[in-house]
Amino acid sequence: MTLLPPLRIPRCLLDPAIPLPPADREGLVLVSLEHGEGQIRAIRPARSGPPSTLAPIPWGTSAEADPTSGPIDLPPQAREAPLALTPLVDAHVHLDKAWSGDAFPNPAGTMAGALAANLDELALRTPEAVLERGERALELAWRHGCRALRSHVDSLGPAASGSWEALLSLRQRWAGRLELQLVALAPLIHWTSPEGEALARRVASGGGLLGAVVGPPFARRSYDRERLNALLRLSDQLGCAIDLHIDESDRLPALGLRQLAELLERQPCGVPITCSHASSMALLADAPLARLADRLAALEVGVVALPLTNLWLLGKREGHTPWRRPQAPLQQLQAAGVTVAVASDNVRDPWYPGGDFDPLELLRLAPLLSQQRPWQRRGLAPFISGAARLLDLPWDGVLRVGSPADLVVLGSSSWGDLLARTPQRRVLRAGRWLPPPRPAAAGAGRFTGLPGLGSVAP
Repeated sequence: MTLLPPLRIPRCLLDPAIPLPPADREGLVLVSLEHGEGQIRAIRPARSGPPSTLAPIPWGTSAEADPTSGPIDLPPQAREAPLALTPLVDAHVHLDKAWSGDAFPNPAGTMAGALAANLDELALRTPEAVLERGERALELAWRHGCRALRSHVDSLGPAASGSWEALLSLRQRWAGRLELQLVALAPLIHWTSPEGEALARRVASGGGLLGAVVGPPFARRSYDRERLNALLRLSDQLGCAIDLHIDESDRLPALGLRQLAELLERQPCGVPITCSHASSMALLADAPLARLADRLAALEVGVVALPLTNLWLLGKREGHTPWRRPQAPLQQLQAAGVTVAVASDNVRDPWYPGGDFDPLELLRLAPLLSQQRPWQRRGLAPFISGAARLLDLPWDGVLRVGSPADLVVLGSSSWGDLLARTPQRRVLRAGRWLPPPRPAAAGAGRFTGLPGLGSVAP
């Protein structure tokens, strides 16, 4: 058995049945954890003990620190006890196009420019490129402290088959370390064709999900409604869950979501349904928004908010600083009982120029992006327990006796420290410390100085 030093852990991530002191004003409880054979064996209120009985946290002096070289002191900002979370979940990414933005840029940062660049890249996409992107992304996510991702895969055209083969091989290679779920992203009309039905059967047999884009420009008459209903019926028949790109727009408030709700109310669908983006829902007035949120909760439809891409692309007018950039109305949805997650979406591709497959960085930005407060249960849940529920993971991220000995221990002792700067971190998986991300893996070069000025201290 290994006894870790005292850690400050959110009460919502600790078994409510375990008697512990009340949480402090930041929602944190000082606890001692004991683990063995990859599982948590004991959770107790923190107590002091002889240093020799505690297994120190092996903080590194740099991102390249050797995790086996022994422990050093905590960073100065974590002199009390470090803040710790359970591993995070990234519920919506695009591995197949990650890091393609340099070769296929979208300098205007528009939806039209993103789509055009995406199609140019897709025409030249190779299985080797997808395999390299996916491996790089999973390595980063794993070391950053992520335990599961759901990736949407462009699934129409010559590159689709090779992309799926590459990502399925990655899923098998990473099994047991990081769960990878795959969603077949195709136009709605494709699922009504014989080719689409054949693809759906292959995806369902491999444990994947079906996806589509539901949003402006909507087809005239009722074509989109009919195609969406066909996708619902096909998924129900195959027992294959659905994850839609829906209402990613700054106009026509929640038109896609309202169509989906009407179809499900007329004929329920027996598979889990997730709605990603849901941006334009935020443009509804308070009363209709609350009514729609109640309907989604009753239908057990989950929502994934993607604030980085939405705030970058939506509400854009050349020469104007935007004041209206819609994103999924997380707080109203949570108040209605809808399960929600917050996810990264695009990473350095034509749709968003930043990102690094680091859900902790997204958590740090949540107060600024969405006024989410991670020191409250509803503010933290979209990154851990709520996201785990949407992905139907076997563990909800709450520490209990017998749960995985998985932690993300931060070089911060408070939420304020975490929000002030990106902290050092160490990731514990199944009771073993992972090496931190390497600069080379992150695509970052080392700045060694300028000519005549000498080197720069790390």
